[in-house]
Amino acid sequence: MLKAILAFLLIAAPSPLAQKNDLFHVNGGKPLPDAHNCYPYDGKWANRIDRALSIGFPVAIEQDIAPYVDPATGVVTAKVTHRERATAQDPALRDHFFERVRPIIERALREKKKDRWPLIVLHFDFKDNTRPTLEAVWKLLGEYQGWITTGKKTASPSDLSHFDWKPILVLTEDNDNQEQVFFNDLPVGATMRLFGSAHTNQKITAGLSGAQRNHVLATASPEQLLPTEVTNYRRWWNNSWYEVEEGGQPHAGDWTTQDNARLQSLVNWAHHQGYWIRFYTLDGFTAQEDQGWGADYNFGSLQAVKLRWKAAMDAGVDMIASDQYELLGDARKGH
Repeated sequence: MLKAILAFLLIAAPSPLAQKNDLFHVNGGKPLPDAHNCYPYDGKWANRIDRALSIGFPVAIEQDIAPYVDPATGVVTAKVTHRERATAQDPALRDHFFERVRPIIERALREKKKDRWPLIVLHFDFKDNTRPTLEAVWKLLGEYQGWITTGKKTASPSDLSHFDWKPILVLTEDNDNQEQVFFNDLPVGATMRLFGSAHTNQKITAGLSGAQRNHVLATASPEQLLPTEVTNYRRWWNNSWYEVEEGGQPHAGDWTTQDNARLQSLVNWAHHQGYWIRFYTLDGFTAQEDQGWGADYNFGSLQAVKLRWKAAMDAGVDMIASDQYELLGDARKGH
């Protein structure tokens, strides 16, 4: 209990570790909206990336990645889809994201307003973590490296390199295969093209049933959930809402002072450990308003989710994911 109280009382000023992590310079340290699952589902909802780009910069855009293996050549192409294996009909990451934003990025490079960079935080959620898929993405990022914020691999993971800022910053998640391909395989001094997330401590929920697991996630101290400090590769912490309200969005009741304190303690501890923090995915809509979003992340009403958006921004959450891009963008502008 004492540790939890201390975590809550940590001051809002950046910790020494956070001061080393250049992520805290993004958007002037203010919260960033993250356009969740920003790609078509089997041809439907094809306007999602245009919707995300319309809310203003900077903005985060999530792309779920899966491999497509050309049956004639065996060449692996990175595509965007919610499945573990892509089809010929799924859009390629190159076309759907990079070529779509080309006019925006080329204009930004000409204008050289580096104090506004990055304009876009490109967030990868890999549905397949085999080496051919990861290497296909690494190669693709190399083709667009002039657009991408990079760092340098240092001799010690605890020695954080500073970023060479460009209009796009690429983040990925916590899988160890990703760290192997995107970081460990690089020699010291090599260029890092993307940055991973921290491991949430899985030991505290190992072997538990669903209800038991939900309870532990919502009540474990931030120190238990995140025992590690930031590294040169692992720069942010990705969380579901289950760590805030027990059972997550479908079981959330009224937003309480206790919920707010829980949220603040998680943010404070992440920043104390030097990490950016993201929460996913905060939606609030009726069945009639559903645009392919589903029920898993739905608080059930716009009023309910607006309370959480405001609380997250007040608490200093660095990246807030939602399927309701425009409404979250409006909430950011009004905050």
